[in-house]
Amino acid sequence: MSPSHAFHEAPLSLFAGDEAPESALPVGRLPSYIKEHRKRLRARFMAGGAAAMPDYELLELLLFRAIPRQDVKPLARRLLDCFGDFNHVLSAPVSRLSKVAGVGDAVVQELKIVEASAHRLAQSRVLGRHALTSWAALVDYCRTTMANRETEQFRILFLDRKNMLIADEEQARGTVDHVPVYPREVVKRALELNASALILVHNHPSGDPTPSEQDIIVTGQISDAAHTLGITLHDHLIIGGSREVSFRSSGYL
Repeated sequence: MSPSHAFHEAPLSLFAGDEAPESALPVGRLPSYIKEHRKRLRARFMAGGAAAMPDYELLELLLFRAIPRQDVKPLARRLLDCFGDFNHVLSAPVSRLSKVAGVGDAVVQELKIVEASAHRLAQSRVLGRHALTSWAALVDYCRTTMANRETEQFRILFLDRKNMLIADEEQARGTVDHVPVYPREVVKRALELNASALILVHNHPSGDPTPSEQDIIVTGQISDAAHTLGITLHDHLIIGGSREVSFRSSGYL
């Protein structure tokens, strides 16, 4: 939310929308030039990792599995032209991905599996750990899961008495500039999980993490409701495009 915003497996077929008809290849073995290109990319990845590859080649590696009989470089470049970079391709909504020529169910599934894997890996680095002493990892996790979203998402991190992260839940989803948040529901869920402390997190799809007036008001309401029941609100993070704002560090809490 920007300052003006407020809280408030399918089978793989050969041509089922995943291959551009004009560049589809005949049934049979891959042409040698495509086979060798894929072999070189895989070898370069294994030797140097992602750092050795530009975004379009990393995308090609993902697309190889979804589109086994086609030169996928043109599709990789179309995806980057449409969404900007590798991260935004992975996090793009299914509805928008499906509008890109050459993208079908197999491509969407492959991209979303990788996105989910990245989220799961980032979560594993913070879940069950002391949230306040693993703050950098926690912020990295929030950025991984939320920074590139095109709509607002409100998450709650629940901590026990030792400030160990015991649960991470999405409380609500919204539009590009609005997500409904109800203090009563936040506190109710904390009691259900026997949580002793909370960290609130939401994103601003505009890229500007500056809190709106309503952000500040609702955060105060949640803090007051939690305090009444002996629950501490440690912080509220707003995730923007390239940075985040901490309510605690900024003096809002």
